[in-house]
Amino acid sequence: MQSPSAFPLTSTQVTVVGAGAAGLYTAVCASRHGARVTLVSATPLAESSSWWAQGGLAAAVSAHDSPEHHLRDTITAGRGAVRESAARVLCEEGPAAVSDLTRLGVRFDADRDGRLALGLEGGHSVRRIVHAGGAATGRRLVRQLSAVVAEDPGIEVLEGRRVTELLLDDERCVGARLDDSQVIASGAVVLATGGAAALWARTTNPAGAVGGGLLLAFAAGATLADLELVQFHPTAVVGNNGGDGLLVTEAVRGEGARLLDANGRRFVDELAPRDEVARAVRRQMALDGAPSVGLDMREVDPALFPNVVSALRQAGIDPEREPVPVAPAAHYVMGGIATDAHGRATLDGLYAVGECSCTGLHGANRLASNSLTECFVFGARAARSAVMEPAPDESRVQALGRAEARAGSAPISSESRRALWRHAGLERDGPGLERLAQDEHPLVRLIAAGALARTESRGAHRRTDFPQRDPELDGAHFTIAAGRTPVLKTWQ
Repeated sequence: MQSPSAFPLTSTQVTVVGAGAAGLYTAVCASRHGARVTLVSATPLAESSSWWAQGGLAAAVSAHDSPEHHLRDTITAGRGAVRESAARVLCEEGPAAVSDLTRLGVRFDADRDGRLALGLEGGHSVRRIVHAGGAATGRRLVRQLSAVVAEDPGIEVLEGRRVTELLLDDERCVGARLDDSQVIASGAVVLATGGAAALWARTTNPAGAVGGGLLLAFAAGATLADLELVQFHPTAVVGNNGGDGLLVTEAVRGEGARLLDANGRRFVDELAPRDEVARAVRRQMALDGAPSVGLDMREVDPALFPNVVSALRQAGIDPEREPVPVAPAAHYVMGGIATDAHGRATLDGLYAVGECSCTGLHGANRLASNSLTECFVFGARAARSAVMEPAPDESRVQALGRAEARAGSAPISSESRRALWRHAGLERDGPGLERLAQDEHPLVRLIAAGALARTESRGAHRRTDFPQRDPELDGAHFTIAAGRTPVLKTWQ
C-alpha cells in the first residue's frame, strides 16, 4: 500500500474523461479557450467506441433544409418527450459544428461540384446526414480529432488509464482518482465516457459501453435521467463468424435497401423512425417463426458502404447476392447523466457530454444521426462553461486523494445481460421489471426503476401492461439520485 505522500497529484483546469468524439472535441475546444486540459482515455487514442460509428452528423446545411425543419423532425421522432430547448440548440448550432470540424481537417463526403453529399435516414424529412468516408464517419472523425489532440501542447493525454472515483469537496466535484492512484485536481471534470447499450445481451455496441461514467456520476451524487428510454436498432446482423450484432447503418435503407419477410415481401416503411421499424421487425419475426428478417441491399451501390460490405463478407454474408439476416439489438440509451444545455450536471463542477449525458434532446426515440452532432454541439458548450469554473484548493484535493476510495462499479455478468434483454428489451412488463429491480448490478437496477416508474408506452419504451401513451407524461422525464426513488421532472 502506498504511503500518503506517494499519491501523485496533477493539477489542471479541465479534466476530460473519455476519448471518443465528444471527449476529443471537448478537449480541443477547452484548449482553444486557453485552458490546460488533461484527457484521460482508457484506450489508446483513436480506439474509442466512436471509431465504430457508422452514422453521420445530422445538420441543416442544405439550401432545401433549415434548423426549424430539423427541429420538427427531432420532436416528431422523440414521441412527445423531447426537451425542445435542447433540441433547438442542436438544430441551430449543428451547421457551425460541421464547419468547425472541416476547419480541423475532417474531410466530409462531397459531390462532383464540391457540395456536401447528404444522406437520408429514418425520421428525416430531407437529406441532411453528413458523412465522412460513407459509413466510416466515426473512424474518420476520431482519427482526425486524435491527431489534433496529440499535437496540441495545451492537452495532456493519459492513455490506458481509468477514472475510478470523482473527488468531492463541500458538494463540489474538484477532481478525480485514477486506477493507478494518481489524483487529478481540476476546476471541472467533463465525463465523455460513452453509452450503456452493451449492458444488454444483444447489442450493436462494443463490450466497454456499459455505463461506467453514469455510475461514477451517480456515486458522486449526480442525478441520472431517462434510463428506461433505450433505442433498439432494427438492423443488426444475426449470424456467426463474429458478425452477430454487427450494425448495418440506416443509411443503406436511405439508399434503397428493403426489409423483407420470409417470403421476400416488404413489410414496413424502412425510413420510419427507429422505434416503429424495430417493433415491425420483431412482429414479423414472430409471424414468420424466424430469428431474423432479410435486409435486401442488392440494389444499393456497394461502393457507398465499403466497410459495411467488407464486414459482412468477413462474416460469410455477400450483400450483393443475398439478403442480410437482421434483427433488433440494443443500440443507444437516450438517458444518462442529467445536464443542462451547457453540459452541467446537477453536481457543481461536473459536466457530461455525448451518449453518457441526458439533456432531454432525444426524447423517447432518438432521431437518427443526432447523436454525433450532439457530441460536438454540446461538447463546445460544455468546454466554454467548464473553463470558467474556479480552481480547487490543491491541498484539499491531495487530502481527498489520500482518503479511502469508494468502491468502484461492478462488472456486468452474462446473467444480468440476459435478464436485461429479457425483461427490459423491446417489450417490458411490471413483473419482469420487478425481478430486474433485484438484479446484482447497480445500473441494471436503476434502469428497472425508471422503467417501472414510466407506466405507459412511448417511443422505444413499450410496456405490454400499459400499452397506451399517457398524455400526462408528455414532456416528462424520470430522474433518480442516490438513495431515492425516481422523480418526475418537466424540464424547461
